[in-house]
Amino acid sequence: MRPQYMDAKQTAEYLNMSVTWVYRDAPRLGLAAYKFGAGRNAKLQFKVSDVDAWARQQRLG
Repeated sequence: MRPQYMDAKQTAEYLNMSVTWVYRDAPRLGLAAYKFGAGRNAKLQFKVSDVDAWARQQRLG
């Protein structure tokens, strides 16, 4: 079974982008993250189905 959420590093690898891009640019470009936890221990997670849908929207032509 495929995981439902990916952390920032997994998302970067999945999209073949840098982790910095995932934190800095992805939210600005419409790829929403989910925040689990609070404060310094909070973790950003990305829903796999959201990442797939976002990637399809980036298709040219």
